[in-house]
Amino acid sequence: MGFENINMEASFNILFVDDEENILRALRRLFLEENFNVYTAKSGKEGLEIIQDKEFAVIVSDQRMPEMTGTEFLLRAKELSPNTLRIILTGYADINAAMDAINEAGAYRYITKPWNDRELVHIIKEAANRYRLIKENIYLNELTKKQKEQLEIWSKELEYYVQIHTIDLTKKDKELKALKDKLTNNKKELMELFDEILTLRGKALFNHSKRVALIAVEMAKRLSLTTAEVETISVAGSLHDIGKIGTSDMLLFKEPQELSSDEFKQYIKHPILGQRAVKVVSYLQDVALLIRHHHENFDGSGFPDNLKRGKIPLGSRILSIADRFERLSRNRDIDEAFKIIWHSLDKEFDSELFIYLESAAQELKFSLFSSEDIIEAEISINDLEPGFIVAKDVYGLSGLLIIKKDTILSEKTIDLLKSAFNHTTVKGAISVYKKRKGFQLN
Repeated sequence: MGFENINMEASFNILFVDDEENILRALRRLFLEENFNVYTAKSGKEGLEIIQDKEFAVIVSDQRMPEMTGTEFLLRAKELSPNTLRIILTGYADINAAMDAINEAGAYRYITKPWNDRELVHIIKEAANRYRLIKENIYLNELTKKQKEQLEIWSKELEYYVQIHTIDLTKKDKELKALKDKLTNNKKELMELFDEILTLRGKALFNHSKRVALIAVEMAKRLSLTTAEVETISVAGSLHDIGKIGTSDMLLFKEPQELSSDEFKQYIKHPILGQRAVKVVSYLQDVALLIRHHHENFDGSGFPDNLKRGKIPLGSRILSIADRFERLSRNRDIDEAFKIIWHSLDKEFDSELFIYLESAAQELKFSLFSSEDIIEAEISINDLEPGFIVAKDVYGLSGLLIIKKDTILSEKTIDLLKSAFNHTTVKGAISVYKKRKGFQLN
């Protein structure tokens, strides 16, 4: 099964093996309305023949069968299909046999007879999801291996290219310089590509990332970090939210504290997704590490790895406080933003970095933010709030203009839109934006 087909919407194959036809019929009926392709076999031998022809996500076998026990069958099934999740079906008197199946045949778990229908369906779905994760992991490992092999080939080709041009020292110097210039151009072009990706996802996301990079770089310079360290922080600042490119508009539109529980679960994945996207480039490994940890809290309460204090890379600590300051200063003056951060020192942020943030922010305050900056998103009717501005004309299904572009939403207009939506006059989402108040000077 290819990776592109491995998802919970796919129809996984499951196999039930039991020597009693009435049990097999009951299992078939139980899964009639579930998204599985159900196969059955009346013996372990028949089950092994079926496994040779098809790939199964889950196999469920009765323990007590003539000729071949469930444990023996699952052990042989493991050899044919090692990634398949194997489950033993047994009576209460055969619990020891079920444990043998787990220990010897690597069974995922056992189910006792008589079973609870709802519980059985849940267990099979859980096993199928685990199978999906196993297949995804295999695919990613294979992809990583192939990418590594390709990089090794390129490395050898580059080495050979350099060697055959070392006859003349003058020529060698020129060609090495050309290679260096090409590498520099490649890095520049790669960053331009990342910038374009962020811009396509949303101008607000791109602007936020660039502002965080500016603040972080000014802080790094004041900390007397090396040129290479400052460059790494600069690139990491520009790309720290690249993991959000696959998220919904609402995650970009809302502040973290405004997110629902489900939205927040999606939100906390973005540092890992960002690291995964960037680390495929060999010379951006240090950048990828800073991206992964830019939401770690100084006291260990952050994500994704709950690192604390000095275990958090310095660059990530800088990005963390710069990121929060940029968000806070959108709708507050500078002193209020500083005050909020000050109360979170040694909890979320490294207190030793605060003085460098203050200095960097004062240096950048005349050019950091534009009062014309806007945050735009396609959001649900139910998430509208007074003060949002309609970004595009809203039409009903009949073509009638409901609300014009640039209308500032009030409670009354929001109620009108909700009423129109309830009568299927307009779609369930509209394009809106909100303006930033800008960076208030002291």
